[in-house]
Amino acid sequence: MNEPHSFPAYYDDLALSFEEAWGLVSTGVTNRHSPAHMPVVGTIDALGVPQMRIMILRGVSRDGRTLRFHTDSRSIKAEQLRQNPASSLLIYDPTAKIQIRMSGKTHFMTTGDIADTAWSTSTPFARRCYMAEAAPGTPVAKPSSGLPEWIEGKQPEEKLLADYRGNFAALLVEIETIEWLYLANAGHRRARWQWDAAQNTWAGRWLIP
Repeated sequence: MNEPHSFPAYYDDLALSFEEAWGLVSTGVTNRHSPAHMPVVGTIDALGVPQMRIMILRGVSRDGRTLRFHTDSRSIKAEQLRQNPASSLLIYDPTAKIQIRMSGKTHFMTTGDIADTAWSTSTPFARRCYMAEAAPGTPVAKPSSGLPEWIEGKQPEEKLLADYRGNFAALLVEIETIEWLYLANAGHRRARWQWDAAQNTWAGRWLIP
């Protein structure tokens, strides 16, 4: 006789699945061990080819429907986002057996309160990477961090970091769709929510996995 299955409360509950999705994403900001701390983030290049990379999640605003990331304003992805703000992200939690996909448009900010606060609240070591002498992705003859030799392995002082503030950008991904997949031997569950601007709310529905 087969043992009865034990399902989480959100298994057949669309609203609870939505809450679980946001909860999992939000933990990525403060918990370095959370699968949401380093999601896969996708952009579109000039040829229409998806380009993906791992990025560190720096902030989440559920009310604002935004996820915040940081990048070098000289980077290739920065140029891609200037040309096409469409972006997506992917998170998979192997323990919970949950996959979350989000998509929306990215607001690219090098100035203003959001960018200034993001810069000032980052650690000196996190900001040190913006001291690179050339843009990320620049070809080099030998392996290099891109940093000046005098700062390699050292924590920069605030007065030195100020000169490189212009290389920093905050990215705010304004989420428009959320897709959820929960894997279960007895039967997977999949759902999708779309932001309804006219109603100022999320519209969700179940999908076949």
